Amino acid sequence: MSSTNKMKLILDAKSQNEGFARSVVAAFFVQINPTLEQVEDLKTAVSEAVTNCIVHAYEGTQQGTIEISCELSDKAISVEICDFGRGIENVEQAMKPFFTTVATGERSGMGFTVMQAFCDSVVVTSQKGATTVRLVKKVA
Repeated sequence: MSSTNKMKLILDAKSQNEGFARSVVAAFFVQINPTLEQVEDLKTAVSEAVTNCIVHAYEGTQQGTIEISCELSDKAISVEICDFGRGIENVEQAMKPFFTTVATGERSGMGFTVMQAFCDSVVVTSQKGATTVRLVKKVA
């Protein structure tokens, strides 16, 4: 992807920052004239990824940092959402529908499934202390 513009956002892993994160990414995305549906799709995927960081990586402690990096080309946006929490032991298993690490039944385990439904590509890399979710959304 040949970059036309980049940005980086660093925020605390607090629930109140989820909406802010998705709004900032959406505002950046509009530079390449996506449809309203494409913007809403990306906002949903970013929301899921940031929520995963807060709930799973930092186990809901409202502590820690999330870094979001975006790169635009004339035809797509690449968004990397990184946390520095506990990591994902088995990425393949975590990406299956209904898998969750929260035992209370409050989570549906559909975060990665939603991201995959709304993006053209979702790649997850993880180890203890660093997880990156890379989302790619193309414009027509």
